[in-house]
Amino acid sequence: MANFFPRWTNLLPLKIAVCLGALGTVVVAGFAYYATPKAQRVGYQPSQPIPYDHELHVNQLGLDCRYCHSFVEHSGHANVPTANVCWNCHQHVAKGSPKLAALRSAIGVDEDHKELTGEAGEGHLIEWVRVHRSPDYVYFDHSAHVNRGVSCVSCHGNVNHMRVVYHAESHSMGFCLDCHRAPENHLRPLEKVYDLDYVAEDYLKENEIFDKDNKRITTQLDFGRHLKEHWNIKPKESCTTCHR
Repeated sequence: MANFFPRWTNLLPLKIAVCLGALGTVVVAGFAYYATPKAQRVGYQPSQPIPYDHELHVNQLGLDCRYCHSFVEHSGHANVPTANVCWNCHQHVAKGSPKLAALRSAIGVDEDHKELTGEAGEGHLIEWVRVHRSPDYVYFDHSAHVNRGVSCVSCHGNVNHMRVVYHAESHSMGFCLDCHRAPENHLRPLEKVYDLDYVAEDYLKENEIFDKDNKRITTQLDFGRHLKEHWNIKPKESCTTCHR
């Protein structure tokens, strides 16, 4: 009986499968990238209405995180500062800088600190661009973490070395679960939560801390385990912990 199909058709099903697989991969990757909000992408670094330099304010001037993010210890939400908080300093420092035009507009004054009138003097909110945003179905409580020895660095990276803040960590489900399963990798003394250059080994050299067997602790892992036991930290891993 004659063969109705040429020999090259023998590989046709395989070629179709490979093409469909490649197309599916491209579609999934494209959807994952373009459908994911910018504030949930690692590396996202938006321009802000005021080019706030964390490295300058934290490292050089010694400003504490809580001066601007004042709710972080008491609320699930970490707030951005109001214009008045910024103006507490900048009514005296660099008050005429063109970089602070948005701040002066929010306060309602010009470069010479003269009060503006009319529409210009009504004041406009500083429209900070959100760098980190969890999905609506995710619940995260900042106060629960910082009050149990988890530093800003663990989730946001070394912000004190960022001239422009960017999204440093994935904040994926896996990222959170890794910490909940082994919090000892991140725990530190409460007085060091906002010390963004804290190094556990340096701290332990200066402070003699012993475990329950009276053995001196010298590493982050052992210190974290000690704090975990001392504070009776038992992070939950169930879905309802974050999805409420």
